[in-house]
Amino acid sequence: MQEVPEEWREGGDERMMKRRAGPGSSEGMKEGEEGRKSAGGEDTPMMELSRMVQKMVKESSWWERRGVDCCVLAAALLCLPPAFLLLSSSQVPWFLAGGLLMGVAHAVLTIKGTHLASHGSLSESPASAKFWAVFFIEICGSFSAQAGVQGHIKMHHAHTNVIGLGDSSVWKVPFLSRSIYLFVAPLFFPIITPLVALAHLKGQSLVLIVRTILMISLGLYSQYWLLIHVSGFQSVHGALLCMLVCRAMFAVPYIHVNIFQHIGLSMFSPTHRPKRIYQMTHGVLNLPRNPVLDWIFGHSLINCHVEHHLFPFLSDNMCLKVKPVVSKYLREKQLPYQQDTYFSRLSIFFHRYQELMVFAPPITELVGVQ
Repeated sequence: MQEVPEEWREGGDERMMKRRAGPGSSEGMKEGEEGRKSAGGEDTPMMELSRMVQKMVKESSWWERRGVDCCVLAAALLCLPPAFLLLSSSQVPWFLAGGLLMGVAHAVLTIKGTHLASHGSLSESPASAKFWAVFFIEICGSFSAQAGVQGHIKMHHAHTNVIGLGDSSVWKVPFLSRSIYLFVAPLFFPIITPLVALAHLKGQSLVLIVRTILMISLGLYSQYWLLIHVSGFQSVHGALLCMLVCRAMFAVPYIHVNIFQHIGLSMFSPTHRPKRIYQMTHGVLNLPRNPVLDWIFGHSLINCHVEHHLFPFLSDNMCLKVKPVVSKYLREKQLPYQQDTYFSRLSIFFHRYQELMVFAPPITELVGVQ
């Protein structure tokens, strides 16, 4: 493998990832710029793009920075009472409508909500950000907030597509066939997730262990209790099955999105990685706008994933707002702005499953900017 060209070398712009600034704050970008100036004094592409995005963030209202996404999450919470009531109906259409409503609300809270909360994108206050992380990740998502932040922010984002660190290898289960992995295994995520969370508690402080177990138990038991006492489920098994169905409703596209946008793209050696803007533009892919997944998963996980990896502290709505500026700038600099359709990626993974998901992907040789 050839070395990464000198102009691509990792440098001061990585400092931008080490600060978890809020989505309306420009501190993270300022710090990144100062680090790069002190390191080389040159106006790098990342510095120039950061200034453009920083200007847009400063000119944006609170509604644009956080309000839109907070309202989407609030709407999901408000959908839960009618969902429980509809599930009490003896009429099949109303019962199914209740299950669908609960499944959508749960997906919004546990995918969009946990993702934004893990990045601290819902509040400028550190204390408030920590509260929302515990609420969305542990109570709603049945996972450890600390493990979620560690795995997503400090590993995946800090080491995107770096072999053995941020290459999404956590999602690989090589002993499963492609059909089972892509379409069946995700349905058991609601059962697997809390078990994995408990495994991550090993070696943690007693306070953290107790809090995580209590919060996960609170989330699971409260849904079960409401199904029994509000929805009128007569059997334990019926209530548990309903919980499983609602929680697994969007698990299949969720696992797809997680692997589609990174695996199969350029991979990097832990000892020879490029600067951030080259790493993200070569190792991240956007899916097209989708009226369902955009709002349930969030723009930063679907059609603004490149923008999200370049500026991870931005909210979903802000990622969408800066998207035209980012895409135009990257193309002007002759950097890749990778996009592909959902079904195109699904076809690639289905037919190249052994290569992409069973065997370790090769490290791509990067040749620099032409």
